[in-house]
Amino acid sequence: MEIYSNENEQADALRRFFSRNGKALVLGVILGAGVLAGWHYWNSHETNSSRETSAAWQQVVSSLENSKPQTLEAAARFVSDNRNTYGALASLELTKRYVDLNQLDKAAAQLKAGLQDTDDAGLQSVLNLRLARIQLQQKQPDDALKTLDQIKGDAWVAIVADVRGEALLSKGDIKGAREAWQKGAEANGSSALKEMLQMKMNNLPS
Repeated sequence: MEIYSNENEQADALRRFFSRNGKALVLGVILGAGVLAGWHYWNSHETNSSRETSAAWQQVVSSLENSKPQTLEAAARFVSDNRNTYGALASLELTKRYVDLNQLDKAAAQLKAGLQDTDDAGLQSVLNLRLARIQLQQKQPDDALKTLDQIKGDAWVAIVADVRGEALLSKGDIKGAREAWQKGAEANGSSALKEMLQMKMNNLPS
């Protein structure tokens, strides 16, 4: 690094530097400002887009309470147009309406679509759990068991065990159902769920 004996030498050095590099510096500043402005625009765009999507999602959820055919179609379009967490959440809401209408195939398809729309592990677990229950209603216990295998985490052990036991029992596997419910009863679940699992075990044939 150069050392200057006085301020005049430092000023002369700065003038020489700007004389040689002035254009490059100006260009750099312009480019830097452009990138910064672009980033601010994109960030603002993303924020506004997220707000709009959130508002649209809330409107979809509210309108689904009516369960009118055209409302269901609008909700399905929202899911199709929003391949993100909002789309996955809308899939859950739409699934409830399809189940109420006993349209289980559509309900299952909606949940599978929702699983493709989010990387959130918690939301994926909710979607898979709901899907497994619907597959049981469709008398597809093997599919339900495979779906349950996708749910990970200690927080889900008890409730997954409940559904797993139901799936195994529907296949005539009484021993397997008992073992599943026993595992659920011993897991870190709510007292109400544990009591229910114990009741199910008590009602099994010996």
